Amino acid sequence: MNRTIQTSRAPKAIGPYSQAVLAESFRDLLYVSGQIPLSPETGEMEAGDIVAQTRRVMENVRGVVEAAGFTLADVVKSTIFLVDMADFPKVNEVYAGYFSGNLPARATVAVAALPRAARVEIEVTCAR
Repeated sequence: MNRTIQTSRAPKAIGPYSQAVLAESFRDLLYVSGQIPLSPETGEMEAGDIVAQTRRVMENVRGVVEAAGFTLADVVKSTIFLVDMADFPKVNEVYAGYFSGNLPARATVAVAALPRAARVEIEVTCAR
């Protein structure tokens, strides 16, 4: 079972994530490699804006997670890599639509570039 950690001794989350998630007991731990907006069918980059690219990334993440027998509810930590932090609000909005209840801990990092000229990459860790 995962327990969301909230404390007034650190800043409140400024988006759809938890300060921390405690994996009290789990049978499995899954590390999902960073996903970029590549279509699984074609191997090509998702056409469109940052919203379309983020949706593709999250669907890729979901696909990997579910293939391992987990669900997005099992995600305890994610890292978002952005080429342009101006994209943060839109990425945040799309990301929020994939989680409810106890939200994963999260970091968002600005990077100079991503593979295949992607604008966003997301990795997650799942535990149960």
